[in-house]
Amino acid sequence: MTRHDITRLSLGLALGFLALPLQAQQNDATHWVSDSLTTYVRSGPTDGYRIIGTLTAGEPVTQLETSGNYTRVQNADGNSVWILTSELQETPSAQVRVPALEQQVAELSAELDGINEEWESRTASQREALETREARIADLEARNEALDAETEQSRQTIRQLQARLDTQEEDLLMRYFMYGGGVAGAGLLVGLIVPHLPRRKRKRDRWF
Repeated sequence: MTRHDITRLSLGLALGFLALPLQAQQNDATHWVSDSLTTYVRSGPTDGYRIIGTLTAGEPVTQLETSGNYTRVQNADGNSVWILTSELQETPSAQVRVPALEQQVAELSAELDGINEEWESRTASQREALETREARIADLEARNEALDAETEQSRQTIRQLQARLDTQEEDLLMRYFMYGGGVAGAGLLVGLIVPHLPRRKRKRDRWF
């Protein structure tokens, strides 16, 4: 929520409060002079009575009695005068309501500012946590790629070692075959040569 939105909301609430009477600030006997600059008051309940003064717009008065078009009221100074009933209203005047509404608007603005700060703080915290998680994920992905590369390298090494082992086995078998063939050939050659060798005659021993 931006500061502009908060201001618009505060003004909307203020206008809404202006449209409603503040019931908590009135009672059955209290009325307010209508929101004119001033209103004349008389000494009696008809136009024939002389004007004895004025009341200020928005001034609270206590209703005492009504006669015809006039109502006798008492102001804060304790003076009792007659005023046209049409110039009285049962709701507080704007002069009374505006300061209260301004106070409410100020309180709401402060509350909204607090909400905005709290929201920004929570958003910043969540953003920081998200960045930390993203960094962690990126690190794990990098490590996973490195492990995959190491695994592939190990597989290649194993294949090379297996190939060398197979070659060594073939060489060893070939050597065994060659050695066995050599031994067999030598034995055969000896077997062929020995029968043809000249035999030495034995000398007879003479005793006489």
